[in-house]
Formats: sequence, structure tokens, C-alpha cells
Amino acid sequence: MLFNSFIFFLFLAIVLPVFYALPTKKSKNLFLLLGSYFFYGYWDWRFCFLLAFSTVVDYYIGLQISKSENAKKRKLLLSISVFTNLGILSVFKYYNFFIDNLQLIFSNFNQDLDFLHLNLILPIGISFYTFQTLTYTIDIYRKKIKATTNFIDFSLFVSFFPQLVAGPIERAKLLLPQLSKKLKPTYHQVKQGIVLIIIGLFRKVMIGDTAGRYVDHIFDDLSLYKSIEIVFAVVLFSIQIYADFSGYSHIARGTSKLLGVELVKNFEQPYLSRNITEFWRRWHISLSSFLKDYLYIPLGGNRIKNRMSINLMITMLLGGLWHGANWNFMIWGGLHGLYLLIHKAFIKKNIEPKNYSKLNSILSTLFTFILVTFTWLFFRSQTFESTTIIFNKIWYWEHSEYTVEFIKIGITYLLLIGFLDITEAKYGHTGILKLKSKMIIVGTLSALFFVTLAYMFQADASPFIYFQF
Repeated sequence: MLFNSFIFFLFLAIVLPVFYALPTKKSKNLFLLLGSYFFYGYWDWRFCFLLAFSTVVDYYIGLQISKSENAKKRKLLLSISVFTNLGILSVFKYYNFFIDNLQLIFSNFNQDLDFLHLNLILPIGISFYTFQTLTYTIDIYRKKIKATTNFIDFSLFVSFFPQLVAGPIERAKLLLPQLSKKLKPTYHQVKQGIVLIIIGLFRKVMIGDTAGRYVDHIFDDLSLYKSIEIVFAVVLFSIQIYADFSGYSHIARGTSKLLGVELVKNFEQPYLSRNITEFWRRWHISLSSFLKDYLYIPLGGNRIKNRMSINLMITMLLGGLWHGANWNFMIWGGLHGLYLLIHKAFIKKNIEPKNYSKLNSILSTLFTFILVTFTWLFFRSQTFESTTIIFNKIWYWEHSEYTVEFIKIGITYLLLIGFLDITEAKYGHTGILKLKSKMIIVGTLSALFFVTLAYMFQADASPFIYFQF
């Protein structure tokens, strides 16, 4: 079930009135749990069993870790949780990738391993909810939180439908306490929720989807297009993926607010970053903080001399691999790791300015955007063949009669997403509510909503890009 579909509006129209009418905390949570499983099972009901299995395993392991004071037993229980979650993720997401690469090796000896491939469908959202349940058992092991004894609350924590399939990756210490109380949204939360949903839909549908149609058209057959058109597609993809994913996060947070739940922010205007370190503090915040707290720091972080670079590169390579079983994703992660290392070296040598002038801020932001956009090339092309075509097209530059048109379209999208980001940076994600005129607030939101609705009537709903991860 897509957020940008009419079936989701119908789903909300049924869920919200029933949720508000239910009298007790237990009945509300049980109803939301059933609704979340219906939401998830709408794609394929069989995946609900996988979600339930992961929930049951981590619920009981969490209880046992919490009860035990035996260090070896606690470590064994945690290992079972990690092995189970990462094992499920590895089988569904990385098994065939491993066989493909193994087959390349064995093909040199005239051995065919094709019979080892499995016909597996990647369960939607598996990368998100496996990481989310892992934070629960790991934090219990670290004695940062206590295990919940309420199975319904924990099950809802794992399957909460607004953020189930594409995040943000929530921490148990933030989400579970909210679910352990009777959910009762305030009037202010409802207003904020409506604003976030409308703006999120506009970002996704009117910016992400429309930009994506240009991008998909060009990437479907790169050989047909000239240099400027390829560059245009890569730049536009950087807008598409941001509008698409930030749009999802807005809708997820907005829907949660309508239920009285506060989710963490997943984006803070990342394309306004003045350096790559700042970019990763603003982009997919829940994943970058997860990688930092549960991978980079346990590896040693920057505490061990001469290990920081290795730890950082491992973290970013695995962060790339998290996105998909593809070498191009690892190149994407590796490039970001290299960028971060270079930036840290600049900081160490005091090359980076401590106080940015306006001109320095603009130039630094532009340079950071170019660096990030270059890495999106690998993210979108996904195959070495496509990447090679792109590099050849750019290296052997060909002029196009449509250069001016493509530049105009690209600038239009950049200005549009830039205007939204600058406005949100200054006034907040729901800053429109700070306006004194209710007529302007209602009029602006209504215009955004009905323009988006009109487009949705004319075009098929496009899946969110991060659903594939």
C-alpha cells in the first residue's frame, strides 16, 4: 500500500475514526497492530509471517537478556538475535548476489552454479525492521533500556505502519515509551500531521515522481542520449531520490502525529550542507546514526589510533551494501567514506574555514552538492555497463540541440526543492502554521493538496525508491 495512492487514503479514513473511538490503551494498540499487519500484508500476506517471526524471536530474547546477569548467557542470547535478524536479511537480500559472484570465480573452471540460485522475492521493508529490532536487543544487552513485558506494545513497535517499510529506523528507547501509554493526539499534533502529509505528498508526487519520469526515460536506454542529457538525468536523480525519500518521511511523521506518536526526523535539508560530514548529519539521519552507534563505535570509532580510517571505510561500505546487493552500491558507500576521510584530514590540518562567509557558504554548498550528485551516478545506474556508458558519454562530450531546454528544466527543479528546503530550514517542517493569516495557511495547503491530487488522478502511483531496500 503506497502513501501516494487512493487506497491509502481509504485505509486512513477507516483507521483514524476507529482508533479515536476506541476507549483504552490496549484496544488502541491492538487495533493499530492489526491495521499495521493489514497494511504490510497488502503487498504480500506471506511476508507477515516473517515479520511476526522476527517479532517473537526478539521479544523473548529481549526478556531473557534482561533477566540474566550471566555475561556469557547474555552474549549468547544477543548473538542469536543478531544472527537471526541478519541471517534473514542475508538470505533474502544477499544470497543470490553471493552466488552470482561465486559463479564468476567457478566459471573460470567451467563450473556452472546456476542451480544454486533461489527464486526469492525481497520482502518490502526488511532492511528497516530488522535494524529496528536489532537496536532493541542490543540496547537491552548494553543495559540502556529494559525489556518490555507487553507483547502487543513490542509487536506494534516493530510493525508500526507509518514507518514500517521505509523508516525512519526508530530506537526502542524513543518509540516504545510512547506506545506504552494511551495514544491521544493533541490538536497541535493533528495540525502538524496534516501539514506534513500534504507537503510530503507534494514533494513525492509533484517533484519526485515528475523528475523521475525524465530520469527513468533516459536511464532506460542511455545509448540514445547525448552528454548534456546524461548529466541532466544524474542531477535530476539527485532531486528525485531526495524528494521521494524526504516526502515519504514527511508523510510517515505526519501520519504518526495523527495517531499521537512522534517519530524522529530523517532529513534536515541535506543539500544545504557545506561539507560532506554535515551532509551525513542531515541525510537519512536514522540510518547514519544507526551505523555510527551500532557499527562504527563498536568497531573502535576514532578511539584506536590508526584505526579510524579503516573503521569509517568499513562502516560506509557496509552502509552502501545495506542499500542493495550490488557492487555499485558499495562504490557509492566507498566514495562517501573517501569524502569523509578527506574532510577529516582538512579539519585536522585546519584547512576548512571555521567561520563561513556568505560566498564561502554558497560555494561550499555547491561543491558538496556536486560531490554527492556524482556518487548518485553509481546509485542509479547499478550496473558497470550503465556506468561505463555514462562515463564515456561525459568524457567524449557531444553537443545537443536540446541543451537549453534541459538546463531550464534542471534549474526549475533545483529552485523548487531549494525554495522548500530554505523555507523549512528557516521556519521548520511545519513552519506554515506560524503564519498569522489562517486564510493563507488553508489556501496554500489546499492548493498544494489539490494540485497533487489532480496529478495523482492522471498518473499511476510510483513506488517509493527506498521500498526496494
